[in-house]
Amino acid sequence: MSRPGNEAAADQQRVLVIIPTYNEAENLPVILERLFDSVPSAHALVVDDGSPDGTGELADKLATADERIEVLHRTEKSGLGPAYVAGFRHGLDAGYDVLVEMDADGSHAPEQLPRLLAALAHADLVLGSRWVPGGEVRNWPKSREALSRGANLYTRFALGIDLYDATGGYRAYRASVLRGIDLGSIASQGYCFQIDLAWRAVQAGFRVTEVPISFADRERGESKMSGSVVREALVKVTSWGATHRAGQLRGLLRRG
Repeated sequence: MSRPGNEAAADQQRVLVIIPTYNEAENLPVILERLFDSVPSAHALVVDDGSPDGTGELADKLATADERIEVLHRTEKSGLGPAYVAGFRHGLDAGYDVLVEMDADGSHAPEQLPRLLAALAHADLVLGSRWVPGGEVRNWPKSREALSRGANLYTRFALGIDLYDATGGYRAYRASVLRGIDLGSIASQGYCFQIDLAWRAVQAGFRVTEVPISFADRERGESKMSGSVVREALVKVTSWGATHRAGQLRGLLRRG
């Protein structure tokens, strides 16, 4: 059973866009300008993991010039998952109604954010999806496209969820979803972090929907993707799926 959300229009809600950064000094001013052009009422929280290229200092200067920007400094690079959890906690404490995940490198087009926010009229969590009709990826090698498609297909099978892009990192949450999830128990990263939160939202009965997006590979800087991130997702999704299927089997046996 799904839980009802607040049906107020997205433009009447306080929206916080959380942007984790590590060595994104080239990209950050551009992505913030595009964000505010697309959704002028949004606020942005830059969560910087002690970037040696000066991203954190640049973010502070941008925040001084624009009251819609805040900066959360972390002392070391500890990964995407902890950065987003820190951002979620900050946003929830500040009373934001909607919290958005967005990459700093331009792969998540801010111009498509209004589409995600509009879908919250009938959902609690909206995933920007590359693999539903109308979605696409650009500038990706075939090997990486195959990896993403395969990871999502395996996730659908292992967890039994009707989501086509559970690994995607462009998404909008109602605050009620994040309050209903035990953020303190999340220890996953990368692909696995995104699957983890979507899976928890589904299990908690929240309404999760997907809208098509165009995903473009970064033009500047270096990708943070690594083999360890992929391995973590494979191991954890397999474990979650086995636990879930075992629970279903026990339920069937009890009813039998």
